[in-house]
Amino acid sequence: MRADPVGGGETRVAAVLGIGPALGSSIAHRFAREGYAVALMARRREEVDAVGDAISRAGGRALAVPTDASQAESVAAGFARVRDELGAPDVFVYNAGAFEMAGILELSPERFEQAWRAGCFGAFLGAREVLPAMLERGRGTILFTGATASLRGGARFAGLAVGKFGLRALAQSIAREVGPRGVHVAHIVIDGQIDTPRIRRAQPDRDAKTLLAPDAIAEQYWNLHVQDPSAWTLEIDLRPAVEKF
Repeated sequence: MRADPVGGGETRVAAVLGIGPALGSSIAHRFAREGYAVALMARRREEVDAVGDAISRAGGRALAVPTDASQAESVAAGFARVRDELGAPDVFVYNAGAFEMAGILELSPERFEQAWRAGCFGAFLGAREVLPAMLERGRGTILFTGATASLRGGARFAGLAVGKFGLRALAQSIAREVGPRGVHVAHIVIDGQIDTPRIRRAQPDRDAKTLLAPDAIAEQYWNLHVQDPSAWTLEIDLRPAVEKF
């Protein structure tokens, strides 16, 4: 494993598009602990403000940037603000998505399109925003959060799976294009349920060992970022030890 590739007093910036109280927050905190200024990007203002306040209290630097990943204008404006106030991101994590569970005849065209926009289109938009500076520098990291649905389209999961399938294809395509130019692109398959406040409220007696711990996942994102270029990973899958696969 190599050392963090940015140094010499230069401000390091990580942008996380898709901030929530579990994985998005853990990823942001993990990079903040390494001295990164973290751009917190999500549609709901309360989510980014809460995570930003926590990072600031811990001595880190965070910028809350309300951003709708499904809308090109919002993504462009959000990243313009990040570049103006923090600098061009060295790391971009796409963690947005929309969970849609419905039969094909129940899923409206509008809901299907919105799920695809959140699951895949936003990642395309974000990558286009960060890649010019990364390619100019000859370094950078782009990490995409996938799911079991990235590999298998289950019954009643078309709304989720189509976006996640597309996200995986996007990761593969971008990696093959920009990897030789110094930008590491990786896709992370989250195979199982993440330990979130929502899950805990719905299933208060559930055994923690059946859930993925957000901090443990975030540690793998950091490990991907600092991988030596002689041994880069394109895709990893993460699941609880007790999860069947």
